[in-house]
Amino acid sequence: MRILALDTATEACSVALWTDAGVIGRCEEVGRGHAEKILGMVDATLVEAGITLAALDGIAASVGPGAFTGVRISVSVAQGLAFGAGLPVVPVTTLEALALQVMRGGALRVLACLDARMGEVYWGCFSADPRSGLTAEGALAVGAAESVSVPFAGGYHGIGRGFAAYPALAARAGLILAAGAERALPDARDMATLGAIRLRAGQGLDPAELVPRYLRDKVAETEAERARA
Repeated sequence: MRILALDTATEACSVALWTDAGVIGRCEEVGRGHAEKILGMVDATLVEAGITLAALDGIAASVGPGAFTGVRISVSVAQGLAFGAGLPVVPVTTLEALALQVMRGGALRVLACLDARMGEVYWGCFSADPRSGLTAEGALAVGAAESVSVPFAGGYHGIGRGFAAYPALAARAGLILAAGAERALPDARDMATLGAIRLRAGQGLDPAELVPRYLRDKVAETEAERARA
């Protein structure tokens, strides 16, 4: 099986290719300019592997949460590539990809957290699953750092830039934060791994069915509106 994965939802811009022989890819923290870089990174990854887009079995696409523009780029590029090559797509969230980074090191439960700006974070809790890679423990959420909670006490590893933006999160009871985990960003390599698992399980979608996971429905919300909410 050959799965291409791409992500432009955060400050990172990354592409990866999963095959039965392993995973290759590239990841750059660019801040802006994802649209100008992503297709070149796709081409470079396929050339490195010596295969064409038509030889793939599917595309794993980052659907957010993250920056609105970045999420739209990720979804639209994945749709365009998949439509052109007649491939199914598999949605993967940025929080799932972050959680898998820690689980590859042996963690069983993870709280993944990204800075959502406007005084909020995107977050989700996950547990390791030998069949599906990981399982979400409840819905993904967006809200103030103070609203973040874990379903079970103790044993959770933290990862993601939400911890850099709000250091007090790391002080939560039982939370384990490895060195550098607060600077971590999603990587398409982890999305490719989850994409391969899901495609094998028959979870591939028609490209037209791929939709973003924004979590926050309204960006241009005033402070007064947020206070009333």
